[in-house]
Amino acid sequence: MGASKHLSNDLKTKIIQHHGLGEGYKKLSQRFKLSVSTVRNIVRNWKTTGTVLVKARSGRPRKISERQRRRMVRTVTVNPQTSSKDLQHHLAADGVTVHRSTIQRTLHKEMLYGRVMRKKPFLCTRHKRGPLRYAKAHLDKPASFWNKVLWTDETKIELFGHNQGRYAWRKKNTAFQEKHLLPTVKFGGGSIMLWGCVSSAGTGNLVKVEGRMDSSQYQQILENNVQESVTKLKLRRGWIFQQDNDPKHCSKSTKAFMQRNKYNILEWPSQSPDLNIIENVWRALKRAVHARKPSNLTELEMICREEWSKIPPTRIQTLRSRITEVTK
Repeated sequence: MGASKHLSNDLKTKIIQHHGLGEGYKKLSQRFKLSVSTVRNIVRNWKTTGTVLVKARSGRPRKISERQRRRMVRTVTVNPQTSSKDLQHHLAADGVTVHRSTIQRTLHKEMLYGRVMRKKPFLCTRHKRGPLRYAKAHLDKPASFWNKVLWTDETKIELFGHNQGRYAWRKKNTAFQEKHLLPTVKFGGGSIMLWGCVSSAGTGNLVKVEGRMDSSQYQQILENNVQESVTKLKLRRGWIFQQDNDPKHCSKSTKAFMQRNKYNILEWPSQSPDLNIIENVWRALKRAVHARKPSNLTELEMICREEWSKIPPTRIQTLRSRITEVTK
């Protein structure tokens, strides 16, 4: 049947018609330029089935039954971190031995695909209630309210840390040419810690943090830079100070410092870095700084200050406008 199944049904029908008129296999093979065995198989199939059509074959039976398939889908739906190896063991307990690729293909047919899990801060129930409460409290705040906020934060910038994941166009066997290599130094080649602040009017002061910052140093930074930044950014009376819930920000001495200086503090939910617009400003700063390829920590600090001063107020205003969208 190997050759006959590739012939058209019309040709097979003609062979059957001539065979019905009394022509033998040899004569039919000469007439239609086919081998005798092919003609014989066509005639035998017609006599056995009553048709020249080749019936669809069922193929090899599936190893994974319908019930087992449903159980696999249910298992990964309830626990998405179940591996194909785990499923393989479950099937083996039922006496079914299959390769992991078979399990993956079965799940793919159900539109289930293995993907790298996205990372996010761990949130307990208390953490989840905080942002919701914050959103409800600030849902109807006008733009004038957010324009009064001085957003603050710290960040670490590594000398070579931002170079990971870059691409370069190159030809085959040129991967180790100097221009196609990224310089790497253990531990990122060193880093600097920065404190900065922004408002809708632009960027405020940017300060390098010396050593490990504690509550005392944090208070000193605030004393030397907050009021100066408020004046520079022309924030009006009633301006609002934003900070996250880092322990040094919330220590007793820091709270006492803020009370003495009459800071109007924006209540901030725990584990909510995505609500602080300065996080996006830091990201933009790091891209701009590492595009200039600083070669040492002194140059890194200098370039950070230069790029910080170049960030336009319009960028921060765009980020500020998204705050309203997030809280809605």
